[in-house]
Amino acid sequence: MQRSLEQRMAIKFCVKLEKSAAETIPMLKKAFGVDCLSDRQIFRWHMAFAEGREDVNGENRVGRPSTSSSDDNVQRVRDLLNTDRRLSVRLISETLVIKKTIVHEIVSESLGMRKV
Repeated sequence: MQRSLEQRMAIKFCVKLEKSAAETIPMLKKAFGVDCLSDRQIFRWHMAFAEGREDVNGENRVGRPSTSSSDDNVQRVRDLLNTDRRLSVRLISETLVIKKTIVHEIVSESLGMRKV
């Protein structure tokens, strides 16, 4: 994330110097090497800055969160396990209506339990 922010700043700088996207790409590839953004992403950001965009931060994405292991779900799983430690991941999943993979992640990583 930090590397792409640095690259967007560099692209904005190149736009301010009136460099074309075609001139910007080799400079970024030389500066950032294998961590460089793709040509398409460089063109997209170059065009956005050329059209007047000032913010180098990416857009906030809408939609479903990447994980369901929220603090609320962790607490719900913890409470259920406190009533009966012998519950299976499948049963917890069905009871709380949370995906089995998420329940397993909560139990093993968030709650630090090894045997599920």
